Amino acid sequence: MDTIYAEATARGKAGVSVVRISGPLAFSAVKSLCGSVPTLRLTSLRVLKDSHGEVLDEALVICFSHGASFTGEQSAELHLHGSIAIVKSVLFELSLIKGLRHAEAGEFTRRALENDRLDLTQVEGLADLISSETEAQRKQAMRVFSGAIGKSVDVWRKSLIRAAALIEATIDFADEEVPVDVSPEVLDLLAGVISDLKREISGFKISERIREGFEVAIVGPPNIGKSTLLNALAGRDAAITSEVAGTTRDVIEVRMELDGLPVTILDTAGLRDTDDVVESIGIERARARANQADLRVILVQNHESEADILPESGDLVLVGKDDNGEFGELSISGQSGHGVSRLVAHVSSVLSERTAGAALATRERHRIAMELAVASLESAQSEIVLVSDRTEIAAEFLRSAIYDLDCLVGRIDVEAVLGEIFSSFCIGK
Repeated sequence: MDTIYAEATARGKAGVSVVRISGPLAFSAVKSLCGSVPTLRLTSLRVLKDSHGEVLDEALVICFSHGASFTGEQSAELHLHGSIAIVKSVLFELSLIKGLRHAEAGEFTRRALENDRLDLTQVEGLADLISSETEAQRKQAMRVFSGAIGKSVDVWRKSLIRAAALIEATIDFADEEVPVDVSPEVLDLLAGVISDLKREISGFKISERIREGFEVAIVGPPNIGKSTLLNALAGRDAAITSEVAGTTRDVIEVRMELDGLPVTILDTAGLRDTDDVVESIGIERARARANQADLRVILVQNHESEADILPESGDLVLVGKDDNGEFGELSISGQSGHGVSRLVAHVSSVLSERTAGAALATRERHRIAMELAVASLESAQSEIVLVSDRTEIAAEFLRSAIYDLDCLVGRIDVEAVLGEIFSSFCIGK
């Protein structure tokens, strides 16, 4: 296998830049740069020189043996001064060493997967961890990266293998009298796994929202203060405000963090009847996005006004443009700031409560694999309960469920997924 190298940190000026090397010639590469290989797993200060003996940099060098590194291969890291010129010169020297080549995007992580240092869900967790922007995203990604899904799959798989073994025993000894009816134990094992999987599936939507972000739509009639409220929440002029009704004609999005959660605030076109074709399109988009949003802040003219959109659980109906706070807690004003902090607290509280039901499954691929496994297991249950002499078919359904779980963690059939995952990785990861 080739030995690969790449800059593991972001390109550009920095305090420190890290160059990573992995493969059978990693130690040889280190030796050619600094004369000897440092004690494994201990950071050593070394002078790096080029092939002509000219000093490139003083760097911290750390080496990892085969099986004890991120990739599972012989590896080394060069912690350089964060100069563009230094990094460029070191990478050039590495390119001159026979048997070394520059890594492709995500190739270090791919090798970790191929060497069983990570499973497929951990690779996905690492991708999410790198791109995380909020505390909730970080925590969720770290949970997946730490192997939580793989550990659960191992438990489910163990139960299903036990159930399959019991069923196979009845098939192998079909002509003999089996002393114990294994059906109750098999059904109990299947019920436990199905229950766990369904709980994960039901919490998937919340996990997906944590990963991709919640949406909160501000809706109401024209000139009710929606854009001004958006600007107040964003802390900047994200939307144009005007006394002219119908100024906002498209959905304006502002992404922010509320109580550690990723939230996109949507400023929508004012809801009203109009003959203006462009404004009508904006209103239709506003209704569509509002219906899809996780939460709606519905602004009205006064307490007697009917909301343009039927409120759902967690939604807030507030009197808009109440600069002086005449309507108290049931009103808001982006202009004066009245009620804005209270709105932020409410939205944070509602969304935080919803995250309590988050599952380990964070991607559509996870949900599909779990649903396929549940379908197979429920079919196996039916064969055992309703048609006791068709245990061979039940056993086949069990094998199918185990296959689906193996696909989930990448034990089989992973190539189609890897390209998409690694496309978001930097070269040195």
